[in-house]
This record gives sequence, structure tokens and C-alpha cells, in this order.
Amino acid sequence: MFLNYLKKSLGTRRHMVFGISLFILSSCGVEAEKSDLILPQRDNVWFSSAQEVLRQNLSHKPIIGKAKNIILFIGDGMGVSTVTAARIFDGQNRGLTGEENILSWENFPNVALSKTYNTNMQVSDSAGTATAFMTGVKSKAGVISVDQSITLGDCASATGHHATSFLELAEQHGMATGIISTARLTHATPATAYAHVPDRYWESDSDMPETEKAAGCKDIALQFVEFSYGDGIEVAFAGGRQNFLPRSVTDPEGGKGKRTDKRNLISEWQQKHNSGQYIWNEQMFDSLDLKKNGPVLGLFNASHMAYEADRSSDKGGEPSLMAMTEKALQILQQKNDGYFLYVEAARIDHAHHNNNAYRALDDTVALAEAVRKAVEMTSREDTLIIVTADHSHVFTMAGYPVRGNPILGKVIGNKRGAISDKGFALALDNMPYTTLGYYSGAGAKINQPRGDLSNVDTKAKDFKQQALVPFISETHGGEDVAIYARGPSAHLIRGVVEENYIFHVMYHAIGGEPQP
Repeated sequence: MFLNYLKKSLGTRRHMVFGISLFILSSCGVEAEKSDLILPQRDNVWFSSAQEVLRQNLSHKPIIGKAKNIILFIGDGMGVSTVTAARIFDGQNRGLTGEENILSWENFPNVALSKTYNTNMQVSDSAGTATAFMTGVKSKAGVISVDQSITLGDCASATGHHATSFLELAEQHGMATGIISTARLTHATPATAYAHVPDRYWESDSDMPETEKAAGCKDIALQFVEFSYGDGIEVAFAGGRQNFLPRSVTDPEGGKGKRTDKRNLISEWQQKHNSGQYIWNEQMFDSLDLKKNGPVLGLFNASHMAYEADRSSDKGGEPSLMAMTEKALQILQQKNDGYFLYVEAARIDHAHHNNNAYRALDDTVALAEAVRKAVEMTSREDTLIIVTADHSHVFTMAGYPVRGNPILGKVIGNKRGAISDKGFALALDNMPYTTLGYYSGAGAKINQPRGDLSNVDTKAKDFKQQALVPFISETHGGEDVAIYARGPSAHLIRGVVEENYIFHVMYHAIGGEPQP
């Protein structure tokens, strides 16, 4: 055999034999027998598990046909470091060392990187990024589903510059639609699905300047109630009652309305949808009549919904992100012409802004459970599922901790460098440090030592990780985020792409033709 000739000719240079022979054999289409390969590591568990992944990937065939349904999951602020830390956090909560764990979307066969900058910002905000993947065009920070030519906060400049959202497009295609967010329904990311405004903060009429109202712009909450594409949005679950209620109204949990126009938009929505169901707590959620044909509106908090870690203490009770996803799919799957469901785990972002890794990771795990439920309830043959983030955060994971070290804990290193009497690795200031930290935020000290963590429970849910640059609120990160996909057209999620490309994959998946 030619392989044996190479062995004799090159003597003991086995690594050269292996590399050259595999190259020649693969080029000639010749398959080498296992006994000819010098692979003493073949029985190593890491080697065999990687071979299994390779076999799975080799057997994977892309689904070329049209998607009947599309589900887009957004982990707001869920950068790669957040995914990695949440993977470990989840695994350790289930008794594993954590690093070997995988989250539900990490089984998806297609992955790409998304460039998240806005047209006017190197580091983006959620309005501009959500506008990108929801409309197919990048735009400025702070604007909702309008193009980049407009002036922030200027109603007149937005006239004629609205960008149709994918949810609006889905309604035009006769698909059923749904929105889920753990933020206010009128917050930036969910708002891009149904509203068009030159300022993301115009959630209620009380948030708008009188001049811009006079110019004809409508607040985001009003645009939701007046939404008129297709037969309307079938299901919406989120927080944000305050933006739908007048100041004279106190909601069932004690929250005050914000509207100054005296309009009760919840009542108006109910009048508009005689067969619809409005709910505001978990008991009503659990009792929903799924046999009714009308739309469902659930507003579970005056402002944002609770973090997953605090959900059980909510006064009225709130459903989990997984439960909302399951219920929304039960409603949408009763329709015959397919559906588009848009799901945001919003509070990952809010926890990061507070330098609170515990809640950020806990809400990321809650998103993973929602994705898992969606996978269970759908078929990859007809449903495209995409999981991504709008942007990242300045959230870091470092410090050389040993394998299995608690992800929220203080670093226990590999015995190099200074070690405390409790076994913690010490920095040059002779104090321990955590694996997780932030570049900026409230966890930073101004003209003070960073603080001794020796006797601090850094794994507590209220602990704020230390930061370097002091801010009231931690900032977003500008690096690329990951896109994960499975189902029809998922094979088009690959490489490094602009964030607005996601819209175009979804549009192609439902049969849209490439535009000239």
C-alpha cells in the first residue's frame, strides 16, 4: 500500500506520515483502514464524542422547502459571554461541573455571527438593532421601524420613511402572528414589530412632546391598539399596562396609568375585539379559553415583568417565558396558514445594566427553556426557529478558575500566583476576584479600592459584580453576537452577516423572492 511506503520512507516522522497520507488518500478518493491510522487517542472520550458530532453533522441535510411557520427568539443583550456563562450556570444548577452542558439552541445545526452596529453608532441600542432584524434595513439608534434618513425625535422627518416589519409582512401573507416579551409591550424590541416612530421612548402619549403629537405622530401603545394589518395580532403577552391606561386609573396591582389623553386603551382594545380575551395575571393566563377564535392580550405588569428569579413573589402572579411561549403556540397552531411568533427575553439586558450576573444568567436559562418548549412543539420540517441577540454587553468571564469552579463564585486558580487562606486566587491588590465581571457600571468604585470580596457571597442573586468604569448603568457591548437556526432555510444562516440579513432569511423562508 502507498501508505506503508510512506511510513518506510519517512521513518519515525509519524505526524508527517499521518498528515501527508490523509491528504493524498483523500485527494485520490482512497479510504484508509483504521488499522493504518496512528491514533492512540481514538479511545479517549473527547475524541470519540467529537467523532459523534462529526457523524451527526455529516448526516445533516438542509431543508430547502418553504417554511410554514417562523419563530424568532431574541435574548436581549445575550452576547457570547452571556451564553457561555449561562450554559455553565445551568449545568451547575443541575449538579454538573457546568462546562460540558449545552443550552437548547446550541443543538441547532446552523450558526452565524451578526454585526450589530447602528448606522450612526459603533455600539448599538435595542431600537436600532431590532429595527434591523425586523425590517431588513439598518437604521439609527433610538428609532423604531423607520429608515436611517430620519431625524431622531422629529415626526415630520419620519413621514414616508416607515419600514414594513416582518410581523406586518406575515399578516399580509395571511399568517397568524404573536408577540411575547418580558419587557413592556411598548418597549423597543417588541415595538419594532407593529409601530413606527422616530423615538423609542414615545411609549405613551405622556412621553411625547406636544409639537410631535400635533405633527401627527402616535405613541407606541396607541399604534398597537390601532394595528390594522391582516386580521390583526392573534396573541400578545408582555408587561406595560401603564402605557395603555389613563392617569386616573390604578391597575389591579396598584400601578398608575400614564396616559394624559384620558384614553383607556385596554378598554378600546376589548371593544375593538369583541371575541378577544384580556388577561393580567397568572390565574387568568392558566384559565384562558383556547377554543375562542378571538385574539388574546396579556399585560402582566404595570411596567416590565419580573425577573425569573423574582417571578414567584409578583403580587398578581406572572407566567414564565416558557409558559407564555407554549400558550402562544397553542393559540397560533390552531390557524391553518402558518404563523410568526416573536419572543423576547428582555430582562437579560436589564440585569446586565445593573451589573447583576445572577439574574442575567437566570433569565438566559429561562429563554433556553422557552426555546426547548418550542422545539418540542414544532417540526424542523416546516418551522424555522432562529435564536439570536440584538447586541452584547461588556460582560466578561476570566481569571483562570479551575474546572467546575462556581461560575458566580470567586476564582480558585491552579495554584499559580498568590492564594488566600481560603484558597481564593488573589489579584495584585491582594484581594480575591470573581470569574464574572463588567467593564462598566454601578459595580465600579469612584476613587476608592474595588472592595474586598473575601467574606462576600458573590453567588447571591442580589450581588452586583465589580466593574472598572463607573456608570449608573452598565453599557452595551459592540462585538458580534451569534445567530442559531434550525428548520427550512436555516442553512442560509452562516458566516458573518449584517444584522438586517436575518429579516431576509425569514422572508425567503416563507417564499419571498430576492428583491432586485
